Amino acid sequence: MKTALKDMKPDQKTLDSDSDKRTETVTTPKDKTAATKSVRVPPDDAMIIMPWRNSVLFPGTIMPMTINRERSLLAVQDAARLQRPIGILLQRRDTDETPGPEQLFEMGTTANVLRYITTPTGTHHAICQGVQRFRVVEFLDGYPYLLARVQLIPPVTATDADIEGRAFNLRQKSKEILDMLPQVPEGVHTALMAMESPENLADFVASQIDIEAVDKQRLLETLDLKARLDQLLEMLNHRLEVLRISNEIDQRTRDSLTEKNRRHLLREQLQTIQKELGEDESEGAEIAELESKIDTAQMPEEVEQQARKELKRLARTPEGAGEYSMIHTYIDWLIELPWGPGEKTPIDIAQARQILDEDHFGLDKIKKRILDTAWL
Repeated sequence: MKTALKDMKPDQKTLDSDSDKRTETVTTPKDKTAATKSVRVPPDDAMIIMPWRNSVLFPGTIMPMTINRERSLLAVQDAARLQRPIGILLQRRDTDETPGPEQLFEMGTTANVLRYITTPTGTHHAICQGVQRFRVVEFLDGYPYLLARVQLIPPVTATDADIEGRAFNLRQKSKEILDMLPQVPEGVHTALMAMESPENLADFVASQIDIEAVDKQRLLETLDLKARLDQLLEMLNHRLEVLRISNEIDQRTRDSLTEKNRRHLLREQLQTIQKELGEDESEGAEIAELESKIDTAQMPEEVEQQARKELKRLARTPEGAGEYSMIHTYIDWLIELPWGPGEKTPIDIAQARQILDEDHFGLDKIKKRILDTAWL
């Protein structure tokens, strides 16, 4: 921390004899501006406030932060320099770059700045650990960052059978979800099982669950521990059901892909075997052509089933086998039969008689019989 704060030494200290209050110079980082600002040291009954977006800090949890806004940077630097806690408040709108009191939620978490780091590239990072819930009483003016008098909210220590039962269910469901998620760090399991206090367990699960920041803020503001545990159990039940359905779909997809891959592998092996045996490589194309003809032959269902059965036999039968040609002929015969409704075309009897006379001499009785049948 000394290394990170070496550029923050005050250049001047004076004593205001009229107000009997100290003032000191706070130097902003070199990458922001080279100017200095003379501000009052925050009073002991006030807390430095840092707005935060997209995330909520819970008591007992640690959050790494990348700090880009100048006002937030000054707040963290002063909190680290003065070794005082900082209050983390969630912004109501993520788009606000310099949110005021009206753009922040009133309840947040006090945090200790465990470490403040400035990288060689000029990026500023802080690691903060949540300590206790607080509620803003009033904001104070005259500082380069937000400052407020706050009311600290003591943790819930009293428990009963209802709370203990809910905490047990919460632990079990959390463990079940962690077991279903891939690549969960082992430290998360260890921390979950080590939580003894129901409130600590609730805050830990709330910090880990994948929900919107406003929903986490609602959990932070729920001071009744039993109600907070009920909300978490409802969220975990929903999350657990989503994961189960997702895993079932994923398993069915994997099974389907496995079956397709198995068939593909078997086909490749079959082709390799056929090449080794010197069999005609066009056989596969011939089987595919027969299958296509069966598809378009408009056979009755029972006939089509029989044709496909024979086609499978043909695919398994070596081309040199005696029954190969017999099966092939049978399938061709089934395909060529006029299963579908044919188109009726009118027959010109006179023209038919002329054609028969031109092509055949005599045979009058046979010709007459053919022409009589044409009328039917």
